[in-house]
Amino acid sequence: MLITGATGGLGQALVREAMARGHQVRASGRSAADLPCEFVACDLADGQADLYALAEHCDAVVHAAALSASWGPHAQFERANVHATRRLLDAAGAAGCQHFVFVSSPSIFASMAHRLAIGEHDAPADPPLNHYARTKLAAERLVLAPRRDGMACTAIRPRALVGPGDRVILPRLAAMARRPRLPLPGGGRAMVELTDLRDAAWAIMEAEARAPALAGKAINVSGGQPLEVRALATQLAARLGQSPRLVSVPLPLARLLAAAMEGTARLTSRADEPALTRYTLATLAYSQTFDLEPARRLLGYAPRHDALASLLAEADKLEATR
Repeated sequence: MLITGATGGLGQALVREAMARGHQVRASGRSAADLPCEFVACDLADGQADLYALAEHCDAVVHAAALSASWGPHAQFERANVHATRRLLDAAGAAGCQHFVFVSSPSIFASMAHRLAIGEHDAPADPPLNHYARTKLAAERLVLAPRRDGMACTAIRPRALVGPGDRVILPRLAAMARRPRLPLPGGGRAMVELTDLRDAAWAIMEAEARAPALAGKAINVSGGQPLEVRALATQLAARLGQSPRLVSVPLPLARLLAAAMEGTARLTSRADEPALTRYTLATLAYSQTFDLEPARRLLGYAPRHDALASLLAEADKLEATR
């Protein structure tokens, strides 16, 4: 089995889950990593990379590599998330791979509206809020399109990944929690669902095992425990020894600020992410929860880990290293 993006938190969890299931794993990433399996350094976004050789002799591909960021040039996201996925799909099919699982993203649903119990037939936001969501949706559609070579392709959309190995969500939340004042759009009443990396890895590997029955399907996965952003911020700050002043920001003002900051950043060709974007606002101010019935029915999925507890445990480790 080939696992791309294996050096990230989810990628490492995927390698562990795959090996626990008895798979022989070939892992890939942009830089060398200390993994208990064969490792091939490969930048999938490099048009000269030999992806056929990467997928050769593999029965399955789990494609977790992506440019995952809230801000940046469209061309970079297109190259890393769309072109690389297309080339890897073609290479895997040519190499005779039987299963292909794409790690997609619920960011495709992010919008300036509350969306509760998102189900298998709910449409993505139109238009997507940023280049990441736009290109993940485009790549997902490539993966799920009908094929002539018989390779069974499916997609899993894991929400807000936390836990051992998380180098994305916890650092961002910790930086916010350490501010003297913590602005909360809409008072922080929006609901968010975290997902433990280990549960996501289990679901993805189960999708690989059941790929022939899931061909052409995308399945949403989360920890299944909605939590108010305000409560999440308060509990995390306490674990980090912080007590920021929580400041409620009216939603109309927050939307105006996000639009202004994005516009200014584009006009000035600013490379770093603005303090507030429409996508960040959507994740903080508008609820996004999922109907897990399809995941239970199609995968036998049930979260085994309390994602909030996992996040707070990692926060304890982070604080201990300061």
